[in-house]
Formats: sequence, C-alpha cells, structure tokens
Amino acid sequence: MIEKLKGIEERYVKLEHLLSDPEVIKDQTKYQKYVKEHGELNRIVPVFRTYEQVQSQLEEAQDLLKDPDAEIRGMARDEIVSLEKQAETLISKLNVLLMPRDPRDDKNVILEIRAGTGGEEAGIFAGDLFRMYSRYAENKNWTVEVIEKNDSSAGGFKEIVSLIQGKGVFGAFKYESGTHRVQRVPETETQGRIHTSAVTVAVLPEAEDIDIEINPADIKVDVFRASGPGGQSVNTTDSAVRVTHVPTGVVATCQDEKSQHKNKAKALGVLKSRILDARMREEDAKRAADRKGQVGTGDRSGRIRTYNFPQGRMTDHRIGLTLYKLDSIMEGDIQTIIDELKTVHQARALQENHTFA
Repeated sequence: MIEKLKGIEERYVKLEHLLSDPEVIKDQTKYQKYVKEHGELNRIVPVFRTYEQVQSQLEEAQDLLKDPDAEIRGMARDEIVSLEKQAETLISKLNVLLMPRDPRDDKNVILEIRAGTGGEEAGIFAGDLFRMYSRYAENKNWTVEVIEKNDSSAGGFKEIVSLIQGKGVFGAFKYESGTHRVQRVPETETQGRIHTSAVTVAVLPEAEDIDIEINPADIKVDVFRASGPGGQSVNTTDSAVRVTHVPTGVVATCQDEKSQHKNKAKALGVLKSRILDARMREEDAKRAADRKGQVGTGDRSGRIRTYNFPQGRMTDHRIGLTLYKLDSIMEGDIQTIIDELKTVHQARALQENHTFA
C-alpha cells in the first residue's frame, strides 16, 4: 500500500509539471483533464505526506529511547504515544481516501417524491419533504427544477419529480431513497390524535448519453393537454408530453413547460434516468448477498426514517441516528444526517475490503 501511495505522489508531482507546461496549457481539453486528475490526487497526497512526516518523527523519538538520560527517555515515550495516535488517524483517513469513488457521485439527480399511506396528510408531508430538500439544495448553491407534479387537494403533492443540478448532488442524496414516515397531528384533526403517514423518495442519478443508449424506434410519444394550475397557455394547448419506452414499459411525463419540445426533452431525460436506475438496481441486487450490512442506496420499500413532530425528533433507522432538532431539519438542515450516513457506509465498506494498516 505504501508503494501505491508513493506512486500516487509521483503522479501528482508529474501533473504539477504538466500543468505549467505551455504546450499543455494550449490544449484546453488535455489541460482540463489534468486539472481534474490533479484535484482528485490533491485529496490524498497531502495526507500521505503528513503520514510520512509522522513516521519520520516516530523513528526519531524511538531512537531517543536509547538515550542515557531518563528524562529524555520519558519525553520520548510521551511523544511516541501522541505520534502513534496521529498515525492511526491518518491511516484511517487514507483508507477512506483510497476507496474507489462512486463515479455517479458528481452527477445531477432526478428526485421523485410520492405520497404513500395516510391520505391527504401524506400529500402535505410530500410537500414538506420537497421543501426540505429544496432548502438544502439552495444552501449548497444547487438548482432545483420541477419536471412533473401532481398537486394534492389539501396542499402538498401526490407526487413531484424534480431535477437537482450541481457538483456532488448524487453523492449527497443517494442515501435518501426509501420510505419516510411522519408522525404528527394533522391540521384537519379535531381530536388532537397523532396520525402516521408515509412518503416514498426515489433518487436517480441523471442519465447522460454516454451512460445509456435508447433506440428512438423504442420510444412512443404522446401529447396531451396539461392539467392543474399554470399559465394561460398551459391548459389550453397540447403541450404536455408522455414518453414510453416500449420494451420496458417505463414511462415519464412532463407538463411544466409551455413548450412541447422542452417538455419532451425533460421527459426523455427522466425516462433515461429511470431506465438506467432500474439497470443499476438489478446489478445491486445481484451483489446484495455480499453487502448485507451496507447502508442501502436503492431499496424503496424499506422504512428508512421517522419524523416525529410531537417530540421534535428525527430517527434514521438504518444507522440508529436520532436528532432532536426536527424544526431545523425540515428547513433543510440535513447535512449532519448525510455525513453520518456516509461515515457508516465508509466504515462498513472498509470492513469488507482489504485496508492499509
């Protein structure tokens, strides 16, 4: 493993020289490729260099254990304890950094939220979750674009599909897929009884042309008149589009835009992402026996989280995390949850793979 890290450091140094080469700078395609690679290695090399410094200091301290002066030997022992702790922390960090990165982490996301059991209250909570995710995205300077929505009569949505764009979106959202349960007293409840409702969330990495190819002959396109609130022309022209992938039966709809062409483009984007997601989940299922302890990223039937409003509590059942700050969570303060999920996932993945020690 040390040899691997030294090889990474050598490549890092070479990239620094390449990025200052006038010939490389002229070729922007090559230059941007090297910039990206340098950025990736820059996560690892400084940590490795610090580790090497600590190891060097450890060797020096161990040499001092041979000193005839008892006080110096005592100081050396104290320093060795401190340096060994530092080395252990750095090893753990290097193990995580050397784990293969999910190539999908930097992709945009198709976020699908659907009301489940609980009637109108489920629709209201679907709206609350969409607002929570939108607030989080806004705080990260990501953009949120609604593609399809079906409003609920009591407020919120029966379903809403959106595109979230930005750097690292899928990496942040990929553990959100599953059933989200809410426990609270609905506004319509006169007896003050707590109701339990559920909403399902699906997170799909946005498919690109290089990810999936679809034969145009396999696509069926239908146009129809949009329904629900909107601009004057939204409900008076056949601008809404439904696309169907005939071989799989996968369907996507978009009626958010006034332009039929724009709606078709958006619907095709969602369709590709759904087909790609189905293929990835098939592959994940084949490997499921080897990953029994891993935090799930695609199981939409399992209850993953409970939001208990009377107690102000959020519990993520996969990792046993409970936070008593539900008000701020519903305002988009979910970074702690995301970080904890990532940490547990990384720890479990490290147990399954060979690690550097």
